[in-house]
Amino acid sequence: MTGSAGRPLLYLDVDGPLIPFGAGPYPTGDDANPLLARVDPTLGPRLAALSCELVWATTWMAEANECVSPRLGLPELPVVAWPEPSDEDGRGGVHWKTPALVDHAAGRPFIWVDDEITGADRTWVADRHPGRALLHRVEPGLGLTEADLGVLRAWLRSDVP
Repeated sequence: MTGSAGRPLLYLDVDGPLIPFGAGPYPTGDDANPLLARVDPTLGPRLAALSCELVWATTWMAEANECVSPRLGLPELPVVAWPEPSDEDGRGGVHWKTPALVDHAAGRPFIWVDDEITGADRTWVADRHPGRALLHRVEPGLGLTEADLGVLRAWLRSDVP
């Protein structure tokens, strides 16, 4: 993990938050993955302006740096390495990413932006993560909006757990 210990982490998923899956209309893509045309390039500067360390938390893994970062104008970001799937995944309604993100954060404050977050994830994190955490669910049909970014900014400015 890189970055200063005091700066919150922002774990960012791609499918749903950055590549919305609603009715559109969306621009037509012409490269290997036409869904990449749905990435809003104006999100990059707005994400970079947040007072946190951006980290990819996506099954795209390193491909997020190759395909998504350039579209957003972002530098190469750290990537969460996911554990091998296990029989424990999904127990109690907890998303399979949740334990890995808490482990990766190692007590640091963090925000997780994803379209699959549930109350079970929030409870699991509250019970096991000693630092501040915001699990922010993005509507996958809309993707990350200015209203979502406003929630992130407000949380980053506050000291409330």
